[in-house]
Amino acid sequence: MRISTTIFLTDETISPVRLARELEARGFDGLYLPEHTHLPVSRDTAHPAGGEAAREYGRTLDPYVALAQAAAVTGRLALGTGISLLAQHDPIALAKRIATLDHLSDGRFTLGVGYGWNREEAADHGVAWATRRDLVHDRLALMRALWAPEPTAYEGRFGYSVRASEAWPKPVGGAPRVLLGGAAGPRLFAAVAARADGWMPVGGRGLTEHLPVLRRAWEEAGRDPEALQVVPYAVLPNPGKLAHYADLGCAETVLQLPPAGEDEVLRVLDAYARYVR
Repeated sequence: MRISTTIFLTDETISPVRLARELEARGFDGLYLPEHTHLPVSRDTAHPAGGEAAREYGRTLDPYVALAQAAAVTGRLALGTGISLLAQHDPIALAKRIATLDHLSDGRFTLGVGYGWNREEAADHGVAWATRRDLVHDRLALMRALWAPEPTAYEGRFGYSVRASEAWPKPVGGAPRVLLGGAAGPRLFAAVAARADGWMPVGGRGLTEHLPVLRRAWEEAGRDPEALQVVPYAVLPNPGKLAHYADLGCAETVLQLPPAGEDEVLRVLDAYARYVR
């Protein structure tokens, strides 16, 4: 099983360059970064885990810029978002950014996509909360039109459309791997089966119960059963937990690193190195 990592990189933590070099030197397989443009101080939205959102939510580095730095100083480390708030982006500009990052990193990019939890952050981007899921699906479809091998038009439902266009570079494999994040349930699993390469469940709890349901939705959508990828995300590891994920068929797990300075992060990496092949 591949062992990757995630971290809230901020202006106060270890740098992307230092972290990426240390991950690759220790044999870790990947680095995934979350995304928040800002954290409104006055808000009604509760954090999904309860309590106040941690300090790092308002200080998070742009994941695409940070991953570009990581790509420039590594040759093997996989790079991804975990997750990118697609509804908050201009999809034409983001399609270019992703294709460029994937091209320059020789196809190492994975697009982890989420719907978001912070209503106030989304509202500042002009996102109507009730339609955010459909908006994410629409923008993903538009980006795929720009990544298509031939000029392809797409008529969007939410203010963005694109004419048949020359749009280069292309992602190395035609399109990056797409993993959908979100809580288990019929709506999320239908979206995974229709639009993604797999699911990125935060924490990995309940997989024994949820995976048969997801696999059924996947196969009912006509997808290849062997192609489904489930990547437990932001996991605090122990040997039994990782063995359980491997037994369930998970080919990759993403371990949570603390949003801390260099010394603390490197100590945790050394502790996690026991799980690396």
